[in-house]
Amino acid sequence: MTCRNHDCRWLKLIAVALLFLAIPLGYLGYDRFFRDRGPGEFASADERFKYGSIGAEFDAGIPYWIFYVLPRVFADKLPGPGGYAAFGAAWEEGHELPVGFTKRRIGFDRVANNCAACHVASYRAQADATPTLVPAGPNHTLDLEAFFRFLVDCAKDPRFAAETLMPEIELAADLDWIDRAAYRWLIIPITKKRLLEREEQFKWIYRHDFPEWGRGRDDAMNLTKYFMIRWPMDDSFGPTDMPSVWNLKKYRPEQGNRMNWAGDSHDARSVIMDSALGLLGAEPHSKRDFLGQIDWLLDYLGRQPAPNYPFAIDAGLAARGQAVFGDHCAACHAGDRVGNVIPLNLVKTDPGRLGTWNERAAREANRVVADMGIERRGLVEAPLDGYVAQFLDGIWLRAPYLHNGSVPSLRDLLLAPELRPKVFWRGYDVYDPERVGFVSQGAAAERGGSRHDTTLRGNGNGGHAFGTALPEADKTALIEYLKTL
Repeated sequence: MTCRNHDCRWLKLIAVALLFLAIPLGYLGYDRFFRDRGPGEFASADERFKYGSIGAEFDAGIPYWIFYVLPRVFADKLPGPGGYAAFGAAWEEGHELPVGFTKRRIGFDRVANNCAACHVASYRAQADATPTLVPAGPNHTLDLEAFFRFLVDCAKDPRFAAETLMPEIELAADLDWIDRAAYRWLIIPITKKRLLEREEQFKWIYRHDFPEWGRGRDDAMNLTKYFMIRWPMDDSFGPTDMPSVWNLKKYRPEQGNRMNWAGDSHDARSVIMDSALGLLGAEPHSKRDFLGQIDWLLDYLGRQPAPNYPFAIDAGLAARGQAVFGDHCAACHAGDRVGNVIPLNLVKTDPGRLGTWNERAAREANRVVADMGIERRGLVEAPLDGYVAQFLDGIWLRAPYLHNGSVPSLRDLLLAPELRPKVFWRGYDVYDPERVGFVSQGAAAERGGSRHDTTLRGNGNGGHAFGTALPEADKTALIEYLKTL
């Protein structure tokens, strides 16, 4: 059947009108939901490290206005007062987000994390001082486990709905009708669904037979197992301290140096890449952009110096301590063994971290990354039997000590294991120059920190008895020297 000329003309006009209407509507949809405005520009390399996007907003990002109102709507689920500061996130004056939190507009503003969330240290000389931030240092104040649980617990709550969130959002945001409709009917329901999908991956942080990680720690290789290679939860538990990542050029893979606490990674590029992939939660949106970010981070962290000790040093005492260090510590921490794995039967520290990872997991993780079309030397496909002898640059700011952060200060580390503190509070940022660590006892430490009980699984403070039999004068001199590194 053919249409009459008059009818055909009208059908053509309607088709043309619909086409012209589809073009602006399609562009509007692209602009409001998918258009990437890019990672932004920063005034300095330090600012880029602290706040620059690495691309995690695409798949792991939380819509900005939802992120903004969560602490107000779900204050009952926070570990304390202060909004996101309750998790120990550092917050610089003049910035709208905590350190390590990024904002990127991909259709709409989204918030995600970058490496600085775990790798910017802070300290105060006294309780009324402004914190000093040290890029590439270990964030010993961040309660990452509590933050993960907060997001999932919020999504599980019936209040995570447009009826509750939209009035709070509209108090703070001047949204146009399109964004209001998008948040109400699409963005809030989709965000809730995505967060609930993470509940299975986070299931092991709800286990009552596992202690809390506490501030400044994570369970890094289990995060890799459950998020990168998507293995089912097992019974392993091995929390470790956030490491410092300054001066990464000191690691020499060609000389046998390994990275990560148990030596399970070959080189710095692999470590940075795997950590970034963990933050992305998926294959990179753009491999070219992702690899460019990795190259930038590798260069930045390779050149980032360890921080100088900010308090007074007795030069004469430090000189005497250097001799003590040479006689009793240098073999592992300055000689051929530094950066290499020391067998567990020699160091005798808590074995929990070694049980979280194995050769099969390394092969699978390497396969997952290779399937993304990304080349790297990768994770070590061999059994793990000990912990890496650490370089000691900036050791003064890396408290608490041992791989699991179970010893609060250098002075405590030089005590016989049975004399070290059994319970202390980690995550308070006031520094103790006398003991060389952070204040870990008393009311202020209890308010600002998390309880670490060394009798619990993964928290043991035994082993590393090296130097514990030295005379007190030698210990004091050694500690003074360690402040200079």
